Amino acid sequence: MGQAVKRESGMDAEVPAQLRRRGMAAATSGAGRCRLSKVGAGRRPPPARVRVAVRLRPFVDGTAGENDTPCVRGLDSCSLEIANWRNHQETLKYQFDAFYGERSSQQDIYAGSVQPILRHLLEGQNASVLAYGPTGAGKTHTMLGSPEQPGVIPRALMDLLQLTREEGAEGRPWALSVTMSYLEIYQEKVLDLLDPASGDLVIREDCRGNILIPGLTQKPITSFADFERHFLPASQNRTVGATRLNQRSSRSHAVLLVKVDQRERLAPFRQREGKLYLIDLAGSEDNRRTGNKGLRLKESGAINTSLFVLGKVVDALNQGLPRVPYRDSKLTRLLQDSLGGSAHSILIANIAPERRFYLDTVSALNFAARSKEVINRPFTNESLQLHVLASVKLSQKELLGPSEAKRARGPEEEEIGSPEPPAAPASASQKLSPLQKLSSMDPAMLERLLSLDRLLGSQGSQGTPLLSTPRRERMVLMKTVEEKNLEIERLKMKQKELEAKVLAQEATDPKEKENCSPIMLRPLGRRTVTVAKPLKKAVVMPLQLIQEQAASPNAEIHILKRKGGKRKLESLDASESEEKANDCWELQISPELLTQGRQKILDLLNKGSARDLRSLQRIGQKKAQLIVGWRELHGPFSQVEDLGRVEGMSGKHMESFLKANILGLAAGLRCHPS
Repeated sequence: MGQAVKRESGMDAEVPAQLRRRGMAAATSGAGRCRLSKVGAGRRPPPARVRVAVRLRPFVDGTAGENDTPCVRGLDSCSLEIANWRNHQETLKYQFDAFYGERSSQQDIYAGSVQPILRHLLEGQNASVLAYGPTGAGKTHTMLGSPEQPGVIPRALMDLLQLTREEGAEGRPWALSVTMSYLEIYQEKVLDLLDPASGDLVIREDCRGNILIPGLTQKPITSFADFERHFLPASQNRTVGATRLNQRSSRSHAVLLVKVDQRERLAPFRQREGKLYLIDLAGSEDNRRTGNKGLRLKESGAINTSLFVLGKVVDALNQGLPRVPYRDSKLTRLLQDSLGGSAHSILIANIAPERRFYLDTVSALNFAARSKEVINRPFTNESLQLHVLASVKLSQKELLGPSEAKRARGPEEEEIGSPEPPAAPASASQKLSPLQKLSSMDPAMLERLLSLDRLLGSQGSQGTPLLSTPRRERMVLMKTVEEKNLEIERLKMKQKELEAKVLAQEATDPKEKENCSPIMLRPLGRRTVTVAKPLKKAVVMPLQLIQEQAASPNAEIHILKRKGGKRKLESLDASESEEKANDCWELQISPELLTQGRQKILDLLNKGSARDLRSLQRIGQKKAQLIVGWRELHGPFSQVEDLGRVEGMSGKHMESFLKANILGLAAGLRCHPS
């Protein structure tokens, strides 16, 4: 046990060696995804370890009873000790980045651990704050607080909005905007708290490795009042429930996402994006102590499963495994940037001092100790603005420098003469005056370039004018623009002439307006259509009927054939080969066959056994027994329609029953007449 204490207390001393040992693994798991979007592709982002702070809440009743003494004691501002459950005479010591005792205030925790990471958002980097711990340890109080003691979320938003107002003021190089989103993960479903009707959302990953949620509501905020107007109603939508340990226990993981967008006002018009994740995790629960049943038990299972996957992710990062199970849970998928990714992460582990929470406290401290070894690689999310990329599309001539342009010019252009000697120095507006004729340049961009050129020109010889190109190149550029403008004007005139011709033609010949068009299309060639040969029809007849047909060639044959998508029973001569199709179903039976068929069915109903009755269509074992029993009670059937009283058949059902059985019996009537 002494070795375990020594290993835990010396954890910080081993961090540099662990950084070197697991550098490649951390880069593969999280930071390797950042290559496409980081500034300076040749430089690797420096590592940043996950910082861990532990907060010990006071006793719930304010005093420690004799039977419930505290099991945790703080040693200094960074370390604590807890009793060893195997040997009460020994203690386990833990060392973290910060430890806040029972008397620590909300301001102490915010100023000591959270406030320093806000400046990274203005640099275009990501940051995250996670509150972890068992249920009833004070996670929600740490993140939200109360009106008298606001927590991390309101304090961070207040300071962040103040920073953005100062950095985005007039005259500053960057324009800043802030948006917020609020969601919860409830039973592995991502729900938008700002728009609860949106349903379960999906988590995606873009080409640069950034985690995003399509369809998530984003609300712009400019002041703390705007934040409260959106956040307070959304907080009421979060799922909470009562347990034995907490009357308002969080039944889901809540994530507040604050995004800071920065746009540069002057060239080169860069843009940056920083995201702040403020996460209130649901606490792990022991259902034997919380008394969860039914829905609460199901919620507890989902919470514990996601926290178990979170522990697996931390272990995989620490061991340098090739696969990190981020996708095993919605929570870890969303925290992919915070653990082993590209964010400055702070983990606030909340623990309880009561001895009855001893196992939960030890579990939370062990998870915090493992999380302290996770390495992130934050980088700056910076790119050029889209409208600048669209407006600054230069041709190949404009991209050539003076030496390349000189080599590209032909011998005729070289004989024009040397450029004029440089004139006396002029103001910035006079230097740029020939280029103001460029119609392709955005006026706002031109104004910014002029102001920047004047600013650089006021510095004397040290400043270099932005657009001080040689005279010959300016003349070539202006000539190209004028040619393009003349070409556009010529095309416009040609279009107007064509429109005038069309209008004149319509006015002189109005009758042909419907049949003629300004542009006559060449008619398409005829395509020969081959008609498919009619399919041969197969007629299936009983053997007795075929023999009788051979004996009497003038006899009629009754067949059932398909015509035009419908079926039809017709009476045909043996010599006929085909007939026109009909549009409906028709049953044509000679009166003789109809009478004989009905008589045979009636004889079967009156004299046949249950086995004989089953030979009729739509008569099974139960119906046959029912008919035999009805016949014994009421006597023989007088007509076939009496069967409807036995089975409760309607008129349509009786008609279909007769047709089906008469057709089945028709084949044997001629050879075996009744």
